[in-house]
Amino acid sequence: MTTEPLPRWDLSNVYPGLESQAFQNALAELRTQIEALTKFADDRHLAGGATPNDAPVGDTIGGFLDRMNAALNLYATVRAYVYSFVSTDSFNAIAKRLLSEIQMLSVPIEQVRVRFQKWLGAHGDALPAALAQNETARAHAFFLHETVEQSRYLMSEAEEALASELELSGATAWSKLQGTICSQLTVDFERNGQVEKLPMPALINLGTDPDEGVRRRAYEAERAAWESVKEPLAACLNGVKGAVITLNQRRGRADALHGPLDQSRIDRDTLEAMLSAMRDSFPAFRRYWRRKAQRLGKEVLAWWDVQAPVTETDRRLTWPEVQTFIVENFRAFSPGLADFATRAFRHRWIDAEQRAGKRGGAFCIGVPGVRESRILVNFDGSLDRAFTVAHELGHGFHGECMYRAGKTMLQRNSPMTLNETASIFCETLVTEAALNQAASADERLAILETSLLGSAQVVVDIYSRYLFEKEVFERRARAELSADDFGDIMLRAQAETYGDALHPNYRHKFMWTWKPHYYRNDLSFYNYPYTFGLLFGLGLYALYRRRGAAFVPDYEALLAGTGEASAADLAARFGIHIREKPFWAESLRVIERDIDRYCEL
Repeated sequence: MTTEPLPRWDLSNVYPGLESQAFQNALAELRTQIEALTKFADDRHLAGGATPNDAPVGDTIGGFLDRMNAALNLYATVRAYVYSFVSTDSFNAIAKRLLSEIQMLSVPIEQVRVRFQKWLGAHGDALPAALAQNETARAHAFFLHETVEQSRYLMSEAEEALASELELSGATAWSKLQGTICSQLTVDFERNGQVEKLPMPALINLGTDPDEGVRRRAYEAERAAWESVKEPLAACLNGVKGAVITLNQRRGRADALHGPLDQSRIDRDTLEAMLSAMRDSFPAFRRYWRRKAQRLGKEVLAWWDVQAPVTETDRRLTWPEVQTFIVENFRAFSPGLADFATRAFRHRWIDAEQRAGKRGGAFCIGVPGVRESRILVNFDGSLDRAFTVAHELGHGFHGECMYRAGKTMLQRNSPMTLNETASIFCETLVTEAALNQAASADERLAILETSLLGSAQVVVDIYSRYLFEKEVFERRARAELSADDFGDIMLRAQAETYGDALHPNYRHKFMWTWKPHYYRNDLSFYNYPYTFGLLFGLGLYALYRRRGAAFVPDYEALLAGTGEASAADLAARFGIHIREKPFWAESLRVIERDIDRYCEL
């Protein structure tokens, strides 16, 4: 564990404080913009069954998009600002009240968006003329065509309005409850003769401790903690999935996967090609885990061994060392990427400290009002967490490329799959650099261990999460599930993916409790996009190795445009065919070669 003070993020350049006049003015301006947007829709008769008024269709579309972009830009800014307080201090009552207030403002935005979508869908034949008439409409051609296509999956205007109003007291409320429970749960844990009150992220991070006794006790303490709150968390998951199922049925979706695939901008053939390649790779990952078990003096791994260090040279990094390491190796790829990371570190865009009330995991959130990002991590000095910082900075750089290109909010709406591209690419950059700079075989082994642990999580564990969520949706459509049902499904999913590489008595049935992805009603199946990002990012990295500096501007142009094309079309720019299994298998072979190196050391 690092001992120097770790940074907490600074958003003072956004607003001076939650109760400041500047922030209150922003909320008032947001309400004004929403009212103006709604009035414009009323004046132009934007409703599903209405015909365009006398104004040219192109001007109507362009005027609506200009107002919607402005409202979304301000909404995203104030929401990110408030969520920065909620996500790092769930005890902050003022922040939680404000977040609820801001989320209520999303209701009229969503309602007028649906009105526009239904109107545009009903008059899609007028779109070609509109694109010719208006520059704003022309600049948003992809968004408009996608809007027309997705208008087929809308309920009536009244039903959609009711759904958006009920969302806050329904699925969103369940999601908030899950976050509150998990962020406020603490465990008394004895280590080195002292009892510490650990928040759950810190307890989970003890899975990397070199002492097996500590790791096993942390695993047992974690399971006991989740056992104590499993019933309310099961209620949360039932509530979220139940709401999603009901709305999918009302909207005419084929199944729970239909909407996420459209959100990902991929088709079922692409997903199945990737999943098939993933299944084929499981024997290689199991070979890695069996070799790791040998290094730990075991026949088979228990769950608490999965993240265990395998050498005595387990590298621990200070926060200044992380900054230097990341910036230097980003600069070897692109000065622009390095300069971005330098700004993020220098201006404290990153909250790295572990503490009670702070949510676990890591994320990056955009703050469009100042054209910046903020990054949350739970840093413990491990190389794995250093790679996580690089990963999240990749997300931030993705946003930076869009800001530089002058993309609007609607143009920046990237799919889940492509949102992981830059993050995986940046993580690969620092991993390869760490391997090249390793001073000994033991250090190379430790780096390979960290890299393979991440790859195994994104390929094997993510597949288990996909299987879990798939069965949950199928069974929840018939009845609510108990907490024990969720645990049984998780154990079966882990058995199918980890196989005999994990001891059957020591898997982790509570992995469904704390992963916030399961509790997103607007983003189901937020699992396979991570694998897509890993393997797509590895494919792009291989191209970079072949093309060198000439690759960089094309790569940055791809990141800037991820909100304006399908995944297949963007991949085709680089000669990548994502609907075919060979691409995914080739990217997985990169990981399998690292497994070979690991086993040979």
